[in-house]
Amino acid sequence: MHFSPSRLVIGFTVFIACSFFYTINSISARDPTSVFFSPRKGYAPRYSAIRRQQAEAFIEAYNPASVVKTSPDEKKRKLCVGIPSFNRPGAQYLPDTVGSLLEGLTPEERQEIYFMVFIPHSKPETHPAYHEEWLSGLTDQVLTYGYGFDRMQYIRDLERTNNYKEKGLFDYTYLLNACKEQYTPYIALFEDDTVAIDGWYHRTMAAIHEAEQQAALQRAKPYFLYLRLFYTEEFLGWNAEDWKTYLKNSIYVGIIPAVVLVLVRFAQPTTKLSLVLLTRRTFIATYASLAILILIFFGLGRVTVLPMPVGVHEMSQFGCCSQAFVFPNVKAGELVEYFKDRHIGYMDVLTEDFANERGELRYAVTPSVVQHVGRATGNGPWNKWGR
Repeated sequence: MHFSPSRLVIGFTVFIACSFFYTINSISARDPTSVFFSPRKGYAPRYSAIRRQQAEAFIEAYNPASVVKTSPDEKKRKLCVGIPSFNRPGAQYLPDTVGSLLEGLTPEERQEIYFMVFIPHSKPETHPAYHEEWLSGLTDQVLTYGYGFDRMQYIRDLERTNNYKEKGLFDYTYLLNACKEQYTPYIALFEDDTVAIDGWYHRTMAAIHEAEQQAALQRAKPYFLYLRLFYTEEFLGWNAEDWKTYLKNSIYVGIIPAVVLVLVRFAQPTTKLSLVLLTRRTFIATYASLAILILIFFGLGRVTVLPMPVGVHEMSQFGCCSQAFVFPNVKAGELVEYFKDRHIGYMDVLTEDFANERGELRYAVTPSVVQHVGRATGNGPWNKWGR
């Protein structure tokens, strides 16, 4: 069977093109900022599924005789962990969250943590985990509202009217203040549809230390507003606010071939290479190829081509959402008062308002030390984004 050269060229070109796009798809399928993003692949649980199994096994193996709790010496405590958990229709993630945070801790690490779960219901017994033995057995405190009749009536009214915007902020303020009163140097608040990675505690403490050092270099004081332990990559793409920067950089890249061609023209004006390169066809082909490469660069997604550096870095814009924050105790009191003054709003938005008004430093750690597993059912007063 005879194959003409043109058919071979076409076949080879098709093979290269298919291989190229398959490679691109493999690279960027999990990048939500890419045009090649695949929700099926991007949201498919991988490590989080393994971690949830480990967390569930930890909860199932609960034995009161082997439980280690916080140190009775308050000076040895370094972190107050707070988890708000409301009764979600459908899936309940609280056991996975608690289990993943506790599984793998050494006894010394566990003693450095004051562990608190908050049930923000006027009738806490409506929460399926409230009466389960492991909840009170593994935590240092199961927090509920400690109010009299009048204040509880206000809470019941918020529940009855589904006033998430007001009640969500009220509850977050209540929990943040409760952790502040434990007087640990730092407070970590996690939503109840997250799972922590193995080794989250020592990674978090190392990140706090790094944030303190960076803050001291910038402001001469080791104070910052928060450290994000989780952020979604969906808002870290090619943001419209930076279009001038993208255009400028694209122009700079576009100048390079022109400079090269000019140099060739003046350095070797009569050589065969110069005569071949300095044609209209070559010029058009060069810039057509360059335009395609620039489009592919942006299409791959910012997270793929310009990923966040590993470690602690500033994140004063586009940080989302409220799944996991660490606050210094010295800043928690200021936030509590600010939230009380604002009264209504989403915690993450108001925290950014607070930071912008006062010029506060905000940091995030990469990679994230928790993963969000509650996209399908994570809606309600604790989740502005409904994910």
